[in-house]
Amino acid sequence: YTTLFRSRNKIEALDGGADDYITKPFSIPELLVRIRVALRHALPLEQSSLFKSGTLEMDLAAHNVKINNQHIKLTATEFDILKVLFRHKGKVVTHRMLLNEVWGPNSVEHVHYLRVYLGNLRKKLKAEGSEHEFISTEAGVGYRLLDNE
Repeated sequence: YTTLFRSRNKIEALDGGADDYITKPFSIPELLVRIRVALRHALPLEQSSLFKSGTLEMDLAAHNVKINNQHIKLTATEFDILKVLFRHKGKVVTHRMLLNEVWGPNSVEHVHYLRVYLGNLRKKLKAEGSEHEFISTEAGVGYRLLDNE
């Protein structure tokens, strides 16, 4: 029973966006190597607050989004969703991960939130006359911000 419970906790943590999971007892060298690996994989968000994908630009510091240099008005939630997608540009972001990062851990089962917000976000990005699709749906898994460079 306890092995099954621990395994389920690990699965939930990793599905919820955790990059790693360590169980007790652990050695200090193992902990240190896991920290070094995590630091190697960390995204350098502090180095740049400007993200680009083709004609789509997102400036975190100025809190704005542009397509073809035209400002796009987004809600705070739409901005947060796009920010998560930009952090993982080109990679699939699972429903659980998006829900956890935008709404918090108590909302990871509410996939309908994402469908509504992603639909609105796509309409706003398309309204600026861009010929590109910026967000693709990975059926049953999540979403991907396409790398339109």
